[in-house]
Amino acid sequence: MDTDWKAEIRADREAKDEYFGTNPHSPIPAAERGGFEGLSYYPIDESYRFELELHEYDDKETVTVGTSTDGERDYLRWGQFRFEVDGEEVTLEAYKSDPDDERLWVPFRDATSGEETYGAGRYLDLEPESHRTDDGTWILDFNEAYNPTCAYSDEYECPLPPTENWLDVPIEAGEKAYH
Repeated sequence: MDTDWKAEIRADREAKDEYFGTNPHSPIPAAERGGFEGLSYYPIDESYRFELELHEYDDKETVTVGTSTDGERDYLRWGQFRFEVDGEEVTLEAYKSDPDDERLWVPFRDATSGEETYGAGRYLDLEPESHRTDDGTWILDFNEAYNPTCAYSDEYECPLPPTENWLDVPIEAGEKAYH
């Protein structure tokens, strides 16, 4: 099992690079695709992979999230993950745009944002088929953290991580900044 998830992450990264470099719907501007040599990632690190209980809220509060183009989008604050990174207790809120959707969206900023990673933050998408264990916990794997489309072109509007998901610790996993 240990190597399966790592192999899956490597395969996903290769597929994303292929898509970004060749697909006409790629967020990489067409003029840059010819010289595109792939995205930069941190090495896969098991210490950034967590199996966690989601502390689901009884009352799902609507949160208005700003976007990269000064717009706004509404999400439901669905629950909270609690865990430790390098001995520091951290929490991350999980959101849904549709209460009937089973997936969770976990946007975050961390101490690498604006330095090694995209300044506005990165995302994790948690799909029940691949991120939910048989006992109901969630797999929060920062090796899967990715940049929103607005990191590649300002033609896109992206929701920004709410300040409650700004972490003081570095998350040295997942996708790095695009240059």
